Amino acid sequence: MERVNVLICAGTGCSSSNSALIASKFEEMIIKYGLKDEVKIVKTGCFGLCQKGPIVAIYPDSVYYSHVKVEDVEEIVSEHLYKGRVVERLELSDIDVKTKEKIIDIRKIPFYARQTRIALKNCGVINPEDIYEYIAKDGYRALGEVLEHKTPQEVIDIVTKSGLRGRGGGGFPTGKKWYFASIEESDEKYVICNADEGDPGAFMDRSILEGDPHSVIEAMAIAAYAIGAKYGYIYIRAEYPIAVGRLKIAIKQAHELGLLGNNILGSGFNFDIEIRLGAGAFVCGEETALIASIEGKRGNPVPKPPFPAKSGVWGKPTIINNVETFANIPQIILNGADWFASIGTEKSKGTKVFALGGKITNTGLVEIPMGTTLRQVIYDIGGGCPNGKRFKAVQTGGPSGGCLTEKDLDVPIDYDNLIEKGSMMGSGGMIVLDEDNCMVDVARFYLDFIVDESCGKCTPCRVGTKRLLEMLTKICKGEGTLELLDEMEELCYHIKNNSLCGLGQSAANPVLSTLKNFREEYIAHIVDKRCPAHVCKDLLHYTIDPDKCRKCSLCSRECPVEAISGVPGQVPYYIDPKKCIKCGACYGTCRFNAITRG
Repeated sequence: MERVNVLICAGTGCSSSNSALIASKFEEMIIKYGLKDEVKIVKTGCFGLCQKGPIVAIYPDSVYYSHVKVEDVEEIVSEHLYKGRVVERLELSDIDVKTKEKIIDIRKIPFYARQTRIALKNCGVINPEDIYEYIAKDGYRALGEVLEHKTPQEVIDIVTKSGLRGRGGGGFPTGKKWYFASIEESDEKYVICNADEGDPGAFMDRSILEGDPHSVIEAMAIAAYAIGAKYGYIYIRAEYPIAVGRLKIAIKQAHELGLLGNNILGSGFNFDIEIRLGAGAFVCGEETALIASIEGKRGNPVPKPPFPAKSGVWGKPTIINNVETFANIPQIILNGADWFASIGTEKSKGTKVFALGGKITNTGLVEIPMGTTLRQVIYDIGGGCPNGKRFKAVQTGGPSGGCLTEKDLDVPIDYDNLIEKGSMMGSGGMIVLDEDNCMVDVARFYLDFIVDESCGKCTPCRVGTKRLLEMLTKICKGEGTLELLDEMEELCYHIKNNSLCGLGQSAANPVLSTLKNFREEYIAHIVDKRCPAHVCKDLLHYTIDPDKCRKCSLCSRECPVEAISGVPGQVPYYIDPKKCIKCGACYGTCRFNAITRG
């Protein structure tokens, strides 16, 4: 009899929704129903569709259950695993837009059907804490191939020909970076994996490390062989405890099988990896700041050149690639450079992983071929904005990126197109905004983040971003002037042109892009003292129309500060503007549209 595998997402998102307890309950129930020898529980990485988590998949039946709770487990075990009947109420499904028919085949559900998984190939498929499951999916075969049949230069040539560019945001050609390090003469060289993913809303690298850590370890070993390094570092933020734990397990297992350490696979090649924990500084995602942190120094960027490929950690030639970049390497070696280069666009090859979040129906991880349009990602994969809300903008590239609007929806996603439109790829955060988002407040939010995360080394970033945040705060409070907009724009370009590192050089992008695309919202805040999206509290005021008020007292009972007075059934209710904290509780409570928000 074929063994049944129960795959349970054990990534951070589902873990926060009790997936560990769900797994324990499954273990308990399969014993209760006498299925221990027939059913195996497998804890996997992220399935991608976080909106539907926790997700449980049953193989070989290819049945996926969504929003699973601990109390649902016994029903799944007794009905599906014991009696062979699918629990339809929990089945992951979607509705075909054209036929209005229910879709239950995971391969046909739009969220998955329109993706091409390379970096995420094993996430949600294997147990990341079992090296043998990775090996069963061709794991470490690429490493064996290069050690046995390829010279270091041949490996670099394959990566160069594939067209792979760095997925951390800069988009520098990976093969070229490896080549520069390989031609340096040095007694020591290093390979660094940058897992310091700090963009708000980004979780691509974390999910790969949680779901498929061996792919990164294997890729780092291949990179080390290519450039002549013997040691590597994985720099990862301490806020990623699940990823850190699985990396430690993976490194230990690789050592035990002779896939790390001395004389790997009997080839005479030596390579080892050390984990270095970051303290959550966004600036340490910049490679020179990251190097300083590894060396035990304050994580401040330094001017380039020299570039790390010439003088990196400990002053030795170093290559730094992010998690997603490395995750592509084994597949490129196994399938060939031409295969990878056939995916994507002329200048942006392969796929890109995005963390799709914000005002979107299907939040989660998506991996799409370069050249896919924003419209396809947001509507076909993401399902559009929920609750019938109107799409307003999408922020790509995190704090370093910018807002793109409805007119940009048919732009093919690649490095050059996004930069041309005033945004950037970044590491892959994609935050969707709808009509209820205030674009001035969005710019203020990102500037607030940048001010907190600036290392403070250079004046344009340290002082300039602080002044820029003060200007935005003034506008959000209704204290801005039209002249202030010109001052802001001038300051943005000063910060952009004079900051030391990429953090400062891109810090003004959210402001510049919102000024360009939503200038009318800035003007409304300044001239009309009004926030069109009703977000900026200092510009809000709530009033009750006495003619519409039903004197039901519901608004008064919901008010947390007793700012609303009236007599039930007799005297219409009134909001005292001096006491009102503009929380909106009354507005959300009134069933008769008696309360207006202006």
